[in-house]
Amino acid sequence: MSTLRNKVQLIGHLGNDPEIINLESGKILAKFSIATNESYKNAKGEKVTDTQWHNIVAWGKTAEIIEKFVTKGKEVAIEGKLTTRSWEDKDGIKRYTTEVVCNELLMLGK
Repeated sequence: MSTLRNKVQLIGHLGNDPEIINLESGKILAKFSIATNESYKNAKGEKVTDTQWHNIVAWGKTAEIIEKFVTKGKEVAIEGKLTTRSWEDKDGIKRYTTEVVCNELLMLGK
């Protein structure tokens, strides 16, 4: 059960081409966002689609695969864990972001 404590699974489409960062340490990082859609009917019976955007980061071999094969608009399945990190911006204000650290990726569609 411990593997279920922080596990995220998403299927969505990339909003932009991944940003690939080669670090001085030799590690590779891929950053991108995916959109997930959920549809429902409102009180008037009209179909409403709710789109949520999720920030994804991937390291190592997964990042290399993303660099070679994943582009804007592609549908992917992501499995990973949620992480929140903080930093100070140029004005000294503490900022936070939540990301999914991807440990598995499945390319879907064509």
